[in-house]
Amino acid sequence: MKITVLGLGIIGSAWARNLIADGHTVRCWNRTPKEFPNFHSSIAEAVDQADAVFIIVADPPAVQSVLDQIMGKLGPKQLVIQSSTISAKWTRHFAGQVVNTGARFLEAPFTGSKAAAEKRQTVYYLGGEAEIVEQARPILEPLSSAILHIGPLGAASSLKLAVNLNIAGVAQTLCESLSLCRSAGIPDDIYFAALARNVAHSGVADLKERKLREGDFSPQFSLKHMGKDLRLALETAAEFALPLEQTGHLKTIYDRGIASGWSDDDFIGLLRMLDTTAAGK
Repeated sequence: MKITVLGLGIIGSAWARNLIADGHTVRCWNRTPKEFPNFHSSIAEAVDQADAVFIIVADPPAVQSVLDQIMGKLGPKQLVIQSSTISAKWTRHFAGQVVNTGARFLEAPFTGSKAAAEKRQTVYYLGGEAEIVEQARPILEPLSSAILHIGPLGAASSLKLAVNLNIAGVAQTLCESLSLCRSAGIPDDIYFAALARNVAHSGVADLKERKLREGDFSPQFSLKHMGKDLRLALETAAEFALPLEQTGHLKTIYDRGIASGWSDDDFIGLLRMLDTTAAGK
């Protein structure tokens, strides 16, 4: 197929390389030019006559910017796969714009960080009509370990935000727990051995253990992007008059980390606010 990937961040670049390996004709674009296979500096040229167009950018304004530039190139038989993490409100808004061109729209947020994307272990949360989900399946299945059809448009975005606020909360508690043990003189080996045998053990701990031990804050998932997801989760909750007090407090911690200049670091870089051992790294 002729597939366009708009957005060559951590995930988009991994998907693009795997799509190329799958034998698709892949054209790529990024707001900031990159040295990348089949890179097009013109977004209009990248999208022209594509069978499917992935959008994987930072936030709702970035999605809108992309759509504003490609509307004239979209039409019948084309499929827009929107994989940026946004809210249900924005998903429905963007879907309306795409459908008005005659193209089809698939809500396709996902879970899985850099390693998962590279190893084809992304898990897709899909929202929309079953027929459109089936149209996308031959493209998405080789990139993923699972495809979950969540429900109508908006449902997948809400689930994605709910999952991410869970990840952020677990990770922050992990950092605080580890910092408490370090302050008490308990070695990391003992801490992680005990955690592995406790009901609080998590996939987040497995994923982040090495990075926490080494003070490695290179991004698997950046602080700024998780902070954006917390903001969107709080905005979504406000639509239901649902108070998410813990998430609201966590968002203030993320804001402090971003103000400290750690936006592009992994979100576990917030450990530096807690742990004197990590503070100098």
